[in-house]
Amino acid sequence: MVFVVLGCGAAVRRSGELSVPALSGGAEVSSRCLQAAGPTRAPYSRPVSLLAHCSAEVVTTGNPTLDYETMPKHFDLQIFVEDTAGRTDLNRLTVQVADKNERPVFWGNMAIQTVRIYVLEGMPPGLIYKVNATDPENGELKYSPLPESVPFRVLENGDIFSRKKIDYEKDPHCYFLNITVTDPEGLNSTKTVNINIININDESPYFTTKQRIYRIPEEQSPGTVVANITAKDPDDEDSPSRLFYSIQSSDTYFSINPSTGVLQVSGRIDRDVPPLQLHPNVSIVVRVEDSPRGGHSSEMEITVIIGDINDNPPECNPSTFRKEINENTTAGIVLLDLRNSCKDIDVDPPNNLFSFTGLSGFGSNNFALESAESGRLVMTESIDLENPSNPGIEVYSLTVRVQDIASPNYSNTIYIYIRIKPVNEFFPVFSSLSYEFNVPEITKVGSSIGKVTASDADWPPSVITYSIIAGGGTKDYTNAFWISPINGDVKILERLDYETTQKHFFTVQASDQEKTATASVTVNVLEVNDEEPICSPNFYSFQIPVSLAVGTNVNGFRIQCQDRDSDPRSFRYFIEEGNVNNHFTFSPVAGSNTSQLILASPFDYESGLDTKWIYRLRVYITDDNLLSAKNKATHLVKTGTVTLSIRVIPNPTTVTTTTPGFTVVTKRENLYLDSAWYVPFVTTLGSLLLLGLLGHLGALLARWLCARCPSAPQADGTPLINAPEKKKPKKEVALEMIKLNTVFDGEARDPVTGKMYEFNTQSGARRWKKNNEPLQHTAAVQVRSSATGNGGQETGRAEVPSEKVTSEKRKEPREAARPLSGPSQAPGQDGLEIPKQKEEPEDRELPSAAQQRRH
Repeated sequence: MVFVVLGCGAAVRRSGELSVPALSGGAEVSSRCLQAAGPTRAPYSRPVSLLAHCSAEVVTTGNPTLDYETMPKHFDLQIFVEDTAGRTDLNRLTVQVADKNERPVFWGNMAIQTVRIYVLEGMPPGLIYKVNATDPENGELKYSPLPESVPFRVLENGDIFSRKKIDYEKDPHCYFLNITVTDPEGLNSTKTVNINIININDESPYFTTKQRIYRIPEEQSPGTVVANITAKDPDDEDSPSRLFYSIQSSDTYFSINPSTGVLQVSGRIDRDVPPLQLHPNVSIVVRVEDSPRGGHSSEMEITVIIGDINDNPPECNPSTFRKEINENTTAGIVLLDLRNSCKDIDVDPPNNLFSFTGLSGFGSNNFALESAESGRLVMTESIDLENPSNPGIEVYSLTVRVQDIASPNYSNTIYIYIRIKPVNEFFPVFSSLSYEFNVPEITKVGSSIGKVTASDADWPPSVITYSIIAGGGTKDYTNAFWISPINGDVKILERLDYETTQKHFFTVQASDQEKTATASVTVNVLEVNDEEPICSPNFYSFQIPVSLAVGTNVNGFRIQCQDRDSDPRSFRYFIEEGNVNNHFTFSPVAGSNTSQLILASPFDYESGLDTKWIYRLRVYITDDNLLSAKNKATHLVKTGTVTLSIRVIPNPTTVTTTTPGFTVVTKRENLYLDSAWYVPFVTTLGSLLLLGLLGHLGALLARWLCARCPSAPQADGTPLINAPEKKKPKKEVALEMIKLNTVFDGEARDPVTGKMYEFNTQSGARRWKKNNEPLQHTAAVQVRSSATGNGGQETGRAEVPSEKVTSEKRKEPREAARPLSGPSQAPGQDGLEIPKQKEEPEDRELPSAAQQRRH
């Protein structure tokens, strides 16, 4: 808000106009109200009559201050009055703002503070700053500096220029300029500008140290001060110089403090090794800089001379000497020249001079040093290792001290080992000229059977090695025996056989690498019962009738056995496996190399005592018959085996109870392992599934044919098939019997009828034998659908075969056939009506295989 009305009493009716100068704050605008006459209309269109007079003041608030340049030039105010009776009036007051001349105003930071300007030293003359100011009345301004003596000038447009290149080291570092700006009417404003000269790094430092050569001895500890390098920087005349020191040359011996310039030892300085051994002077290039990252710099070369000291003992390479001499070596011979192997690496004499002293050690009385300077070791006495007066020492340990001549007399120890090499003077000697070993023939391969030993009189005893140089072979192996080259232990490489060779001869040799000796070895092979009986035949398969008499030699079987290392009377026979109910035995059971198989008890299948038709006997033959019970427990006993397969053939008259059923007779051929139990199971299951599928497909085909075949209506009800007699044939069903893989591999005569019959030895199936008639399968009877004339209803009827065919079929063995029965269909439906099969008498019916198995 710019204006406010103070006081109230009556409304202003007519509009008025006032002029207010700019930049007024809280000023009085009007001091009286206009008189209103006559009725008037309020803002709400209500006529009022002003009968009273009042005065009011319009003043500026001062927030914000009136500004001619930035605010509107006039303001329209609406004055609203209201009396106590609620009558109102509204009028307008226009306030005009008048312009007033003001001082120029600086812009930016100069308007509120003193401006600091920084100028680098050495900058060429030119513009350094521009002062900006404005006149509220947009008048043309002029700038002028104070004082005039400074090396700066201000143009009328406010640009500040430097008059010369300022040097920080020679000129003042700070200047103050009073900048005055004046408008056309003479009003002005003044501000101060502070110009600071910035020092730049434009001067190079210089060394104040004058010494260039320093001397130090070698082996100074790290940190030892060599020199104190100093320098100054002209840019830092008024303050301590901040300089940075560094070593520019490639040097590993010295380092310099980068802040203080102190040169000190940083690593080991060894005068006795290259390169200081030949060039003891070390040159160092020191650089001083006025900036850690590069700036103005100066360099100075310093030379450090390294002096030699006696800091190394004399050393020998090698420091340990090993010398080998033969026993009985002549006394006085020079063994070692130590000086050729020793030296002192110190550079200057007398630091590198040394001598040999202090020969000591066990056996040192046999040796001596020729002189302290020469360092030659000589032998004073001859040594014989086999001499009883000699302690038998093979190696002598000696020590010699090599020592510096100069102080502090460093020394080292030389170790000398002199080995007395034995001379091989004696031959090895066996403890016996011949050896004899007794070895059972069942001794395992790799077993030790004996040992030979030999000794040597040399000292120390020589290492003796053993070997077989002749003999010891067999027809299968070139070397049947092996001897340990270290301890003379003799072992066998193959199994010995008394029955083949009873004695073995070979020659062993003992060697000490130079001299040898031999001895003979005899190996006596001791007989042991290691051969098992071998019988012929070892496998036999045959058939016997079920009615075979007890005591009969079964199928005339006779076994004959041989044993290479046992008496023929030593055999004993017994059946270990498969002899169910002890039907079989051998005669004789012992004391002979031949024996017969005898039936010991009859077969009894009718009472159910026997159920097994195939016997697989496992016969054991031992060679322990001549041994007592005590010897059987301690002596070796061998056993041979024979396998017998006996098939019992049942009699044709054997009758067994059975139940009708569908029997599938197959021929079993064992083409798989006994452990493969799943083969017959999978085969049988697959066969049954295949038969079921074929039967189902045949039934569907027959039903379809019956449905498709047209039936001829006959009023008189005569049958479809002409019969020999004019009578209605009986309803019968011919059953189809299927025999799978039925092979009749045996034949016999029926004792009752005298007829010949054939039988299968696996399943027991039988049939009557016909002359010159091959094996035939029973043919299936074709079933058709026939119609009767009874009221147009149809019934299923089968064709009746001829009497000849029926008679032949009655003679066929019945395999427990089961009638194919099914529910009869109602009249008017296609299908077969299969009644129960009538029993028809036969001359004789053979028992089926299922009946025999059940019996």
